[in-house]
Amino acid sequence: MADVNRGNRPLSPFMLGQYYRPQMTSISSIMVRITGIASLGTAVLLVLWLLAAATSDGAFNVIDGILGSFIGDILMLLATWAIWYHVLGRLRHVIWDFGYAVELDISEKMGAIMFIGATVMAILTVIIV
Repeated sequence: MADVNRGNRPLSPFMLGQYYRPQMTSISSIMVRITGIASLGTAVLLVLWLLAAATSDGAFNVIDGILGSFIGDILMLLATWAIWYHVLGRLRHVIWDFGYAVELDISEKMGAIMFIGATVMAILTVIIV
């Protein structure tokens, strides 16, 4: 049997906790995936709103009441943040695909910029719209 030297093998990022220290690049990558799924959920909610508008006044009033409430406003703010974060994450990957900013320190700064940029863009979106 071959000696595979198991002590020097890299650890999987799925072993969070005592075995793996999360890094900005891994957290931002996971967040891009989560925000993509959240954006899909938001799209489903908006399609339900349109379907309710097309079917009956009662159904539309229920969905519109939910989306127009304080909870709906918070949900839409979070959805706006998720969309902006996902857009910035995709932009980061396009930059990486061209071979730029692949150094670790720049990648970590880009991850922080994504969080800050999505927050600023979401707030600007709420103010403008």
